[in-house]
Amino acid sequence: MRDLKQLVKAYDVRGVVPDQWDENLSRAFGAAFVQVTGANAIVVGHDMRPSSPSLSRAFAEGAAGYGADVTEIGLCSTDQLYYASGKLDLPGAMFTASHNPAQYNGIKMCRKGAAPVGEDTGLAEIRELVQSWIAADDTVTVPAAPAGTEQGVLTQQDTLRGYADHLLGLVDLTSIRPLKVVVDAGNGMGGHTVPTVLAGLPLDVVPMYFELDGTFPNHEANPLDPKNLVDLQAKVREVGADIGLAFDGDADRCFVIDERGEPVSPSAITALVAVRELARARAAGEEGATIIHNLITSWSVPEVVAEHGGKAVRTRVGHSFIKQRMAETDAIFGGEHSAHYYFRDFWRADTGMLAALHVLAALGGQDGTLSALTAEYDRYAASGEINSEVADQAGKTAEVRAAYASQEGVSIDELDGLTIAGADWWFNLRASNTEPLLRLNVEAKEAAKVAELRDAVLAIVRG
Repeated sequence: MRDLKQLVKAYDVRGVVPDQWDENLSRAFGAAFVQVTGANAIVVGHDMRPSSPSLSRAFAEGAAGYGADVTEIGLCSTDQLYYASGKLDLPGAMFTASHNPAQYNGIKMCRKGAAPVGEDTGLAEIRELVQSWIAADDTVTVPAAPAGTEQGVLTQQDTLRGYADHLLGLVDLTSIRPLKVVVDAGNGMGGHTVPTVLAGLPLDVVPMYFELDGTFPNHEANPLDPKNLVDLQAKVREVGADIGLAFDGDADRCFVIDERGEPVSPSAITALVAVRELARARAAGEEGATIIHNLITSWSVPEVVAEHGGKAVRTRVGHSFIKQRMAETDAIFGGEHSAHYYFRDFWRADTGMLAALHVLAALGGQDGTLSALTAEYDRYAASGEINSEVADQAGKTAEVRAAYASQEGVSIDELDGLTIAGADWWFNLRASNTEPLLRLNVEAKEAAKVAELRDAVLAIVRG
């Protein structure tokens, strides 16, 4: 019997199709989702992966079998699904494996208003319920719905225009100077959303890989890996663009390239957007608003937030954790170093597109370059995220902890993985929630210290 703990991660479902899951299991997840959430109506969308339409439809059928009406919004970005969940006030399910290779697929689920469904907020219950429906021979049998349950109805609705209008209502771009913008959609859902959102703005958009293709023929739709930014960097330099934007496969994350073709740290983008959102809150009479940042964002973020009168709150990595903490603190904005950006005015959900609009507004609202604009928000040297495939993740983490625990002036915390900090440096080592990897992030005042720490930790991790 398959063990769903390999498929159901901390805040989503993610695995290889059909080896780890298929339409039968997806149908069971749809039925379980309705049972756990108690929903009588839901919204379902999917990305451009070859397996997404059939998995999405199976989930919808499973939900309908348990009495829920299903609004299918078809091809969409993950943040477009969150928009639909918020606007329609319905629980939702998005079929995507984000940046993972083509053979993967998954489900990101939310309650109505785009509220998170993570391990502690319903996902574990869904997993256990589906697990109980898997027989010893690995067949999946969904029990009949309770007597008197009427079959739900499946309807289709297009939400792209409404999504675009909502975002454009949150950032004023009408008076910015003309900008040349290169956008790399990576054959992902940015090719679906960007043309509608950016149409009619004073932008000269140079598109790259806008053709929807879940086999990713040009490069993986994972801008966190530097090799997937090379084409965009070259194009920005070639055409003399003011800015480059790269979206991941489901287009909920956005990476930014400056006019030199150099990546802008997502932490710097977090700080820039935080300053804008704090100013907007102050203009509305809200002083000392809260900004969320995860524990691998730069020390620059809390420093900038404090300098602009905000309160910075540190949290774990992962969208369900960020959204939950935003709800608890009524935070106006949250940022992760993986380029997920969350907005209270977007149902506390993450939307790379809205972050991109903020950057375009900030850049187009002044005459300087993007590199000059973001320099104030990028104060430390950093390694970027370095992944190592490790069989014994816990053992290697313990080895690293032991190597630094006795050093004078060192602090250790385990909010999420292992974070060790000195007076002017820190590093975090944490296991991926979706892949067999240990992820290392290092930051320090000086680049030489970053290199020293990086090499020392990797020697243990990979030794």
